[in-house]
Amino acid sequence: MGWLNKILGGDQRGQIPEVDDATFNEAVLQSELPVVVDFWASWCAPCQVMGGLLRDLAPEFEGRLKIVKVNVDHSREMANVYGIQSIPTVVIFKNGAAVDKFVGLMQLNPLRERLERHALHKPKEAS
Repeated sequence: MGWLNKILGGDQRGQIPEVDDATFNEAVLQSELPVVVDFWASWCAPCQVMGGLLRDLAPEFEGRLKIVKVNVDHSREMANVYGIQSIPTVVIFKNGAAVDKFVGLMQLNPLRERLERHALHKPKEAS
């Protein structure tokens, strides 16, 4: 049942950093990279699945966007500021502003495509 453990967050490789009310401004709003913020809670099973998908995608986007998570039980201020009513909710920030938001689970490929729209482009390699 290794795949189930991985989906439910038992696989500790490639952990997504957690930010809170105190670190949100610096980690998200002041970031030079676009930032994907996963609003979640430990008791939310769909949140665990979404977290696993984002963890799996993180290496593909390294250096082009960053992914962080905010536990809504511990960071109620940020959840209120961004109108988080249901979880999981993902908000994408560019230049300190929220530019995209979606609620609920998303399959891997549509999620990848959504993140790709906001990620910085890879520089072309010299041939």
